[in-house]
This record gives sequence, structure tokens and C-alpha cells, in this order.
Amino acid sequence: MFRGNFLITVVTRAFWVCAQITMFEIIYGNVETISDWTRPQYYAFMATGMLINSIIEALFMPNCANFSEMIRTGSLDFVLVKPIDTQFLISCEKMELAMLTTTIWALGLLSYALIQIGDPISVMQVASYLIFIAVGVTFFYSLMIAMASTSIWLTRNQGLYDFWFYITVFARYPRSIYDGVDAKRLEFGEILQGTFTWIVPILLVVTVPARVIAKGLTEWHYPLVGFGSSVFGLVVSRMLFQWSLRSYRSSGS
Repeated sequence: MFRGNFLITVVTRAFWVCAQITMFEIIYGNVETISDWTRPQYYAFMATGMLINSIIEALFMPNCANFSEMIRTGSLDFVLVKPIDTQFLISCEKMELAMLTTTIWALGLLSYALIQIGDPISVMQVASYLIFIAVGVTFFYSLMIAMASTSIWLTRNQGLYDFWFYITVFARYPRSIYDGVDAKRLEFGEILQGTFTWIVPILLVVTVPARVIAKGLTEWHYPLVGFGSSVFGLVVSRMLFQWSLRSYRSSGS
């Protein structure tokens, strides 16, 4: 409908991707590895993060962000009376097509990275990669719908969405870079690693599938933690959403 806005979004996303690639080209021009990630391996990691985020931003973010507006205007009343699951309808009402162009960039960058790595990729690797991509999308969706549910009590929770962006920025970098290089940094890095690995496993949702496709998976406790956390998060976010609806007061009440 709004072609100009669509084109601007596409160009903006393309510029962001190019800026990220340029920055890491400069970095890898001075070092051979970042932690234990070589240049093509890191590009596979970057592509994996872009792929997960593009799915979230295209399918779920516009709808969850609009949830508070539906509460404020009372249009949620019309959603509740429809013969369909409320959470499904709110989560999947519309799609941001412009964000899907990032998926094309991500797949292109991933293909380039895998060609540069040069190792043969098994069917098991591809299947595991797709499974853990779904796990990552599920985890971020659960986090987003849980924050959207708070709109019932807060009416407007834009600050929480800002918090979501600040938290998920940790997923843009591999888990191993938080090891640190000296005593003080190591201690602080271990706190970050522990928090975002075992409590809120944001560091696993991108690192695990990227390792599967770029390096091969040798440790299974991290994937199991990521998978379990996604399932747990989906169940808890569902319960929170249903609980929040009980506190909703329609525009006519």
C-alpha cells in the first residue's frame, strides 16, 4: 500500500547490513580471529542472527507492538469475540514484508560464508541448523509476547520494548567473546556469560545454530539448555498472556 515507505525500509536495511559487513571487514583486516571465530565463521554467525531477527521483525514485532494500541483504543474487544485463539490472532495479524528482505541478505551472506569455510555440510547439520533457528525464533517470540502482555496493566509499555532491544543486543556477538582477557574483565565477562547462558539464554539462541552450521556441534548441553528454555518460555508466556487477559477491562466497561 505504501510503496515509498517499503522502499525506504528496504534500502535502510540493506545499508545496515552493508555497514555491518564493512565494519567486520576492517576488523578482520587487522586480526585473524575474534575469539575462536575466523572471518567466514563469524559471517555465518552474523547471517544466523540476521535470519532469526528478520523472522521476528517481519512476523511478530509489528503485531506485539500494536497490542498496547489495541488496549488503549478498545479494539481488543473485537479480537476477543472472534472464534479464533486470541494470542494467535494478535501475534499473526499482519506481516512486515520489508523486513523479509533481510532474510535474503542473511541467506546470501550465509551461503558466501559456507563457501569460504569450504567444509562439507551434512544433512544432519542442515536439519539441526533449521531446528535451532526455530528454537531461537521461539525464544525471542516468547520474550516479546510476555512483554506485550504487560500492556494490560501498563497500557503503554514502549520502555519495555526498548529494554528488549538492549537485552537482545548481547545475541549479536558469540558467547565466547565474553571470556575476557584479564582478571577484572574475565570476572565481569563470566557474570555476563552466566546470566545470559543459564538464566536468560540469549547468548545461545544465535551461537548454537551458528556453531552447528559453521563448526559442527561438539557440546550438547548448550543446545539442550536453549531448547528447554524456549519450550519453558513459550509455556510461561502463554500462561502470562492468558492471565493478563483476565485483568482486561473493555472500552465499554
